[in-house]
Amino acid sequence: MDIDTLLHFIDSYGYLIIFLFLFFGIVGVPAPEESLLFLIGVLVVQGKLSMGLAMVCAILGAFIGMLAAYACGKYVGYPFINKYGRFIGITAERWEKAKRNYTDNARKTLVLGFYIPGMRQISPYFAGISSIPFRKYFLFSLLGTILWTVPFIVAGYYVGDAFNVNPKYVPYLGVVFLIIFVLYVTIKYIKKRKQRSNS
Repeated sequence: MDIDTLLHFIDSYGYLIIFLFLFFGIVGVPAPEESLLFLIGVLVVQGKLSMGLAMVCAILGAFIGMLAAYACGKYVGYPFINKYGRFIGITAERWEKAKRNYTDNARKTLVLGFYIPGMRQISPYFAGISSIPFRKYFLFSLLGTILWTVPFIVAGYYVGDAFNVNPKYVPYLGVVFLIIFVLYVTIKYIKKRKQRSNS
């Protein structure tokens, strides 16, 4: 979806489209989530959206999407995998190994997985299938939602204020910020591994 269509939807449906795009983006329907979040900040600077209301709609859309995907994973996912998994190579042993790995790293995956397209869609389903305790899932997915939505919106606001950004260029800026974040996390991870191997 191009930026003109996205702007048209926001003009026509306002805050509802922010909620819906982020909800469906999390449950697995392709949507330009980072670009939308960055665009929200730019539109706030231009006086077309309220920062508080836009931020609440973005957080609620993504978080309720996380809860819905968790419920689908919990109540539909495991019976489906148990019945048909062997046909696509998911044996009981492989499933248990994947489940252990996910359970051990669930906190990091739920919080940082938002920044990795694909991971943020798969993670809530897998958490439900793996029977991650709901209270733990609720807290870490809420934290991840806030740490993902708020920085992109704030970045869009400050960049839009400093450079008078044309909304048509927002998708490119969103991608740049995503790449910078992924590089930062990767470098930090490599440094930690080197420190562990040296000690």
